[in-house]
Amino acid sequence: MNKLIVGNLVHRPLRSVISALAVSIEVIMILSIVAIMYGILNGNRVQNSGTGWDILAHPGAASAIMGTGAASADVRIADVLRKLPHVQVVSPANVKFTLGSSPENIDGIDYVSFNALRPFVFIQGGPFSKPFDIIIDDLQAASKNIKVGDPVKVLDHTFYVCGIVEHGKGARKFIPITTLDSLDGNPGKAAEFFIRTDDAPTEEAKKAIQEQVRQEILSTDGLQDWNVQTIQEFLAGLTPEHIPAFKIGIDVVIGIAIIIGFMAIFQSMYTAVMERTREIGILKSMGAGRFDIVSVVLRETGLLALVGVILGVAATYLLKYALHRAQPTMSFEVTPTWVALGVAIALIGSLFGALYPALKAARKDPIDALSYE
Repeated sequence: MNKLIVGNLVHRPLRSVISALAVSIEVIMILSIVAIMYGILNGNRVQNSGTGWDILAHPGAASAIMGTGAASADVRIADVLRKLPHVQVVSPANVKFTLGSSPENIDGIDYVSFNALRPFVFIQGGPFSKPFDIIIDDLQAASKNIKVGDPVKVLDHTFYVCGIVEHGKGARKFIPITTLDSLDGNPGKAAEFFIRTDDAPTEEAKKAIQEQVRQEILSTDGLQDWNVQTIQEFLAGLTPEHIPAFKIGIDVVIGIAIIIGFMAIFQSMYTAVMERTREIGILKSMGAGRFDIVSVVLRETGLLALVGVILGVAATYLLKYALHRAQPTMSFEVTPTWVALGVAIALIGSLFGALYPALKAARKDPIDALSYE
């Protein structure tokens, strides 16, 4: 039977290759969309974790990924917040989401206070000295081969790189908040305030300080309706469970991938069964039962699917390597858990796609099959 199965696949090489490629495409689609979306999400978590703030305050609602809404708060509110008990640093900031050549956040910062949250680590250059200076991180510089002094087009204006810093401190591009406000025609405004509170000997004591600062902010005149989040709360929001569109997007792509794999295998095996009617009749006349016939078809499918998932997983890792070389700033996370899930989905979907053709083959009457021309 094993020789028969391999012989059938080798005898129809084009069909076998197409079927295996369909399964591999299914695996690539599943793993790639998950790797890109989880990469964006987890990359955002890492970037924000390295900024140095432990409380974020802003008017109105905010998106965990985009940053905040329009800059509507007076930057002088930072002076009010600095006077609150247990507050060490307050840094006003503005965030501009831009599509450009690729989606990205541009952070408008007050350099002195933002650097006080957690100092930049400069690889080249230094802080802002002119209104149209820009600081970029090392990954952004590597992806575009940018050096200090080079011009960079941001928000339809030309900025000049004054410094290149280690990545992991919020955004990948930083410009003076005064410049960003001026370009927005909204001078003296901020969208959010990063706050660093007093250090504490234990995690419980730190949370107590954060809660006290939160209550102080919400009891300040004019700030009662503000949104005040701790870093723990902010990062907890960067999960698939808290972003409905995230899970929907993954489910849709996985569903499409499953349909592609299912239909490819179904068509391949159904056609194979129709072409091998006499062969099935011979097997049944020699004593093969229904289970044997079903087993042959499913084992052929399993072998095709196995080759397909191996190709799919290998191609996904090659894609990860290629994207990392071409776009160092892009996070592409292929995890063992999702590799296992992708493989399982592809194998199970393929076997289900072959189940009806297998049952149809098993139900054939041996006499009718032998007389088939």
